[in-house]
Amino acid sequence: MYYYRYENAEISCCYKYLMFSYNVIFWVRDAHTHTHAHTRKHSDVLVLFQLAGVAFISVGLWAWSEKGVLQDLSQVTRLHGFDPVWLVLVVGGVTFILGFAGCVGALRENICLLRFFSGVIGLIFFLELTAAVLVVVFQAQVRDWINEFFLANIRAYRDDIDLQNLIDSLQRMNLCCGAQDPMDWDLNVYFSCNGTHRSREKCGVPFSCCNTDPADSVVNTQCGYDVRRKNQSEWTDHIYIKGCMAAMEDWLTGNLYAVAIVFVLISLLQMVGIYLARTLISDIEKVKFSY
Repeated sequence: MYYYRYENAEISCCYKYLMFSYNVIFWVRDAHTHTHAHTRKHSDVLVLFQLAGVAFISVGLWAWSEKGVLQDLSQVTRLHGFDPVWLVLVVGGVTFILGFAGCVGALRENICLLRFFSGVIGLIFFLELTAAVLVVVFQAQVRDWINEFFLANIRAYRDDIDLQNLIDSLQRMNLCCGAQDPMDWDLNVYFSCNGTHRSREKCGVPFSCCNTDPADSVVNTQCGYDVRRKNQSEWTDHIYIKGCMAAMEDWLTGNLYAVAIVFVLISLLQMVGIYLARTLISDIEKVKFSY
């Protein structure tokens, strides 16, 4: 049996610090590192602070604290719509974990962390690719799902301040109102024209549906009151009548190339991260085998 020995096997410092630099957006290293290429020993103390991940997590926890969720965690299950804080916490958690695995794995030459890093990045890339294919193949079903999701959040509009701000921002940026049209706001108990409730917003729409004058320095939050009591022919003078589903489809059609370029760039960055991690793993294994 023959054993092959790599002559002068060593870990590429180039790939090693490229891998570290790949994660430097997420991590800050406050230490001095001294690396011996052959023994792979580090006489350093790493103090790594994950800026982006910690920032996202901190903002998410602060938002929950302001809403009283941290004092009563059961509130998380009582929200009928989408809580944007969940997205912030998930992004922060994933960023924190990947930054830790990538940086510590590269600097400490830890194969397990590097494999975990490349595996998670690969999984994220696969999920992104799968989602893109499903959106193209099942356009009608995806459109229906997004429409139902939007309507569910219209029902829960007043249940959560973050959800309310998210819907208002979406309607103002896209100059739209409701999922399909302003009548969708009948689904919300505060804006519904049906029933005997005495809400002042009855038969109205949120202020984010209103046609606004750019010269106005103060937002009129009551501009949507009683709008839907008027004839529909008069609505265009006061509010947007285009649904947000149609508005987002128009935006996507007009910016298709820009979206495709962004998707390709993100995919390339992910593949670069996987390549650097796998190359560094290969170098570490060669050094282990040579000794």
